[in-house]
Amino acid sequence: MGARGRGRERCAPDWVPAYAGMTGHGGYNCGVDYPFRAIVFDFDGLIVDTEQPIYDAYRVVFQGFGVPLTLDTWAGVIGGTGHRDALFDYLEAQLGRGVEREAVRRQAREQSRRVTDAAPAQPGAPELIAEAKEAGLALAVASSSSRAWVSGHLDRLGLLSAFDTLCARDDVEREKPYPDLYLLALLRLGVEARDAFAIEDSPNGVTAAQAAGLRCVVVPNALTAEMPLAHADLRLPSLAGVSLAEIASALEER
Repeated sequence: MGARGRGRERCAPDWVPAYAGMTGHGGYNCGVDYPFRAIVFDFDGLIVDTEQPIYDAYRVVFQGFGVPLTLDTWAGVIGGTGHRDALFDYLEAQLGRGVEREAVRRQAREQSRRVTDAAPAQPGAPELIAEAKEAGLALAVASSSSRAWVSGHLDRLGLLSAFDTLCARDDVEREKPYPDLYLLALLRLGVEARDAFAIEDSPNGVTAAQAAGLRCVVVPNALTAEMPLAHADLRLPSLAGVSLAEIASALEER
């Protein structure tokens, strides 16, 4: 029997793929042969909730121009920084004039960092990363943010050394929802898409991962929970209390 069959037979509980019944990290990690060799993680909103403070900061800045910034307008930005050009197009269209875009970005960045610089890891993320590392899986980050942003936060949280590679917007021409970041992560890890899965928090991220051939788990945050995420292979409300064996089992049922 192959590794996929052994993974379920030896370790999986009598459990159907749904969140109710998941028992926590290590609950069924009894020498399981995982059916995956690698995991590629998103960063913003998944490992650290930087997305809410950034949205809040832009909303305040837009209010200074007398322009409301709704969550529906912001939705296209989440998961891919390139979409912020469309955000500024929207602002300028509302104002009927141009704005100094870099100055607006700088103002929003300075305001949001008062919160993001001290933001903790999302519940369950450090535990899942540690469990996957201990199990011998290769780990990568695929983020539309800059390498300095991602590596700085991971280092602050003591998580940087767990990852074999970081793929950031500095490394590709096209960000999410294009698959480039995930394709690069697979190339650097030396694994095929069928042997890995992604964990994301946004529609753009899920689309990018699946376009690269990966199965994708979505763990929405407060900003993305009401966005269209039905295309994900598996949806979880949180990483807290979820073991790697349970995620692998659920994905194998898809």
